[in-house]
Amino acid sequence: MKFRKLSVKKSSELIENIDGFTDFLDTLKQLIRVPSVIGYEHSFFLYLKRELDELGIDTYYYDGLLVAQGNQPNNGILSAHIDRHGLVCTGPSEFQFAAFQTKNRIDLKGNSVSEQTYQQISSRFLNQPVQAYEPWSGSYLGIGKISKVYMNEKINNLMFKIDNLEHLLPGTPIAFVDKLEISDELISAQLDNVLSAAIIIYLYQHGFQGTAFFTAQEEAGRSWRFVLDWFRKNDITTSELLVLDTSPYNSREEASLQEIVLRNRDANARFRSPLLKILKNFCHKNNINFSCKDSYIQEKNKILYENQKPLLSLGSTELGRIIKESKGKIQGTTLQIPTTGYHTVEETASIKSVKSMLYMLKSLYIEERSDEKN
Repeated sequence: MKFRKLSVKKSSELIENIDGFTDFLDTLKQLIRVPSVIGYEHSFFLYLKRELDELGIDTYYYDGLLVAQGNQPNNGILSAHIDRHGLVCTGPSEFQFAAFQTKNRIDLKGNSVSEQTYQQISSRFLNQPVQAYEPWSGSYLGIGKISKVYMNEKINNLMFKIDNLEHLLPGTPIAFVDKLEISDELISAQLDNVLSAAIIIYLYQHGFQGTAFFTAQEEAGRSWRFVLDWFRKNDITTSELLVLDTSPYNSREEASLQEIVLRNRDANARFRSPLLKILKNFCHKNNINFSCKDSYIQEKNKILYENQKPLLSLGSTELGRIIKESKGKIQGTTLQIPTTGYHTVEETASIKSVKSMLYMLKSLYIEERSDEKN
């Protein structure tokens, strides 16, 4: 894969003035309004399917997985999970955190960022408006407000008291009421990981003809199974699976040190893909600031170790599980946008980071592929 030779100034201008950014934000706004609580993503899958069908992209909907393919399916393989955190009714006026509900706990082992983070930020959900919806059609079933959050040690899950939703039946999902906020060159919403879904739609709108996976239940550690099963059923292997996501930081200052976040590995496996070097080289050539999250965590752990404090996990990612369980037959890397306010409706990313990712993906998967054919 060859890179176009551009001056730093020109590449900076191209990133800032990337085509169709206003339309991208409009797509993101619409996607944010469609609920997709973990384990209850069906209505969101159907919304994505319709958007892609209208673009002439072939779509195949499996349990937990929507596969999109253009007319050159081998020209890039992208993946993004589409589930978002929310609640579920589990009994009379009883509401639990959906990701940690008993039936969703199979792959949760305590080493995911979600599990480590949520007990720390539970108070942020007080007074949060929520909406209940019918899990298959997505039909609106009522709106309420969270009035109490507490940890139930007996079942090891967050419990919620919600006003005005006492009529709901068990199995009803409840999503956080959300909309995109734009201010001071930042965007805010529950961005993880609807942001990546909007990015993939943008790519298809601008000529991407490869393959994309939209996966369910990533926040419960299950999404890797759906992707790996697809590869196995179709007797396909690859070294270039690229997983798009957001990456959490504790402060805006920390997040702003990089526009793009890469990884060399997670807690499950090392990422051995030519894509990783390609992405690093692209960032260097185009003056895009990046960091590797595993290196960042390892540096923080040195400080924590010296102060005799608990160490941070490298995190368990969808890609790491795929690599591990496929015994390396499926390889790839991750490409992430740094955010703050992780897993809340105030998760925040810089517009510069979003534009940089759009520019990278468009350059590598649309313009470069077109140059190679010519």
